[in-house]
Amino acid sequence: MTVQTLSDLISDGVDGRYVLVRSDLNVPLDDGRVTDDGRIRASIPTLQTLVEHGAKVIVMAHLGRPKGKPDEKYSLRPAVDRLDELAPFAVEFADDVVGDSARERAGALASGSVLVLQNIRFDPRETSKDDAERQALAAELASLTGGNGAYVDDAFGAVHRKHASVYDIAEVLPAYEGDLVHTEVQVLKRLTENPEKPYVVVLGGSKVSDKLAVIENLMARADYLLVGGGMVFTFLAAQGYKVGASLLEADQIENVKGYLSRAKEVGCEFVLPTDIVVADKFAADADVDTVPANAMEDSRFGASGIGLDIGPESADAFAEHIGKGRTIFWNGPMGVFEFEAFANGTRAVARALKDSSGFSVVGGGDSAAAVRKLGFSEADFGHISTGGGASLEYLEGKALPGLTVLDK
Repeated sequence: MTVQTLSDLISDGVDGRYVLVRSDLNVPLDDGRVTDDGRIRASIPTLQTLVEHGAKVIVMAHLGRPKGKPDEKYSLRPAVDRLDELAPFAVEFADDVVGDSARERAGALASGSVLVLQNIRFDPRETSKDDAERQALAAELASLTGGNGAYVDDAFGAVHRKHASVYDIAEVLPAYEGDLVHTEVQVLKRLTENPEKPYVVVLGGSKVSDKLAVIENLMARADYLLVGGGMVFTFLAAQGYKVGASLLEADQIENVKGYLSRAKEVGCEFVLPTDIVVADKFAADADVDTVPANAMEDSRFGASGIGLDIGPESADAFAEHIGKGRTIFWNGPMGVFEFEAFANGTRAVARALKDSSGFSVVGGGDSAAAVRKLGFSEADFGHISTGGGASLEYLEGKALPGLTVLDK
């Protein structure tokens, strides 16, 4: 089984040929302004390659979850405007998916030009569970390319979805793997297939239930598994500690106890915080107290205290472990990094990855947003993933529809 790459498509010839590209322009917006353009920047190289070789490029992308109908709040216009600002090529925009605007603009598209369709999820068939409905949309998308079109999947953040623009279109047109998807897959293989040791995994974020399968799959590969963020309080509770009013998934305590017990059998060491930054409320101006992890309710706030970050002692310990790693994977902030009072743990982890001589991977989603907000750049790390959910499902060992359909 082989996957056709963008290089293969260029070798096949694209001058004057329509190429449908699934890109990832799903970026955060604030009052119509893009607040993190990382995914837009990551989409440019593949588009630029096609433009330079004379392709007529039609881009499909989504933003948010608009429930299968047009919704101005989820219009791709702000993302397309930002793409047009950043890219060395001009970008046109169709204000529908496969309607009059899309057909007219696609028909008039010149070689070496780029057209972005409106949010693909404005069409309910994109995410339909009905195969026939998705296939019908895929056929209409393919019709925009005339009789000699091709498809390139360059949206790693969507490859875990069995959607029309990700899966079904690859069964209609000759399908190729974009450079971004190719890079992401190669990075994930380094994390799962004989990773260089010591292998350090840092997990954070809100809920341990979101990371159960990742823990299960990586525990047998990693040497150290560092846990922070909201999910850590379920780990602390599993050790018999009281966690006050902190986020707690009581129904996962037994699962966590099982992981802590089995870790030793597979040669993995869980590293948990020894101190916690506790607050009187969830707010930027909260009063704070730093206490031992096994004495959270001894803070000034008693049982009403909320843990919102790992403490400085823990941050130092995490950084020390990261510094020893030859392979480091990080997914999920250590605290509520959006508030400066609770950003120190996340900042310490990011700095340790930056300073590490090992291969470091930031696993997309909130982690990627955090490092950018805290002043780090992509050059500070081995790789920043564009696909949080897709990365996690790959690391869980799941087959991703958007990747499997590219196999020829």
